[in-house]
Amino acid sequence: MKKQIYKWIFEKIMGWKIEGSFEEEIKKSVLMVMPHTSWHDFYVAIICRGAIGIDINWVGKKELFRFPFGFFFKSLGGAPLDRTGGLNKVESIVSIFNSKEVFRLGLSPEGTRKKVEQLKTGFYYIALQANVPIIPVSINFEKKVIDFGKPFYPTGKLEPDLTILNKHFVNAKGKIPENGYKID
Repeated sequence: MKKQIYKWIFEKIMGWKIEGSFEEEIKKSVLMVMPHTSWHDFYVAIICRGAIGIDINWVGKKELFRFPFGFFFKSLGGAPLDRTGGLNKVESIVSIFNSKEVFRLGLSPEGTRKKVEQLKTGFYYIALQANVPIIPVSINFEKKVIDFGKPFYPTGKLEPDLTILNKHFVNAKGKIPENGYKID
């Protein structure tokens, strides 16, 4: 019932649609979500997640998950990131993957809503070290479409792999197009 309500809101009220499909049997993955140009991206993604009925997670510093907001953030798919003990972000997130049966992590490689010239590569190394696929997901505000691409397993050769992944985002326009990462 909840899925139908989200889908109705997403499609009928907001006017968005979903292209591609999310393979439910993939229990662990990194979702490479772009372009990320506005705060609107978060609620559109949360409502899309409800419409497809698949749990998709995000990470935040562990302090965000303290009372009184911890329950709320966890209900939205949040997972606390503990960086104590000398672990870097990639290692910390890989340890979350290793501790869960199901963990689908949505990340924006742009790392900010502002214009960037270079993508952050943490998403890639997380997927590589956790041995999970990267699923490219474009948010196209111009066409009001969220498009799920095919799962891609990183080879360890960053540049050629990014060339393949970036093809999914060529025509995607963010809410603020001038802030979007330029795909060559």
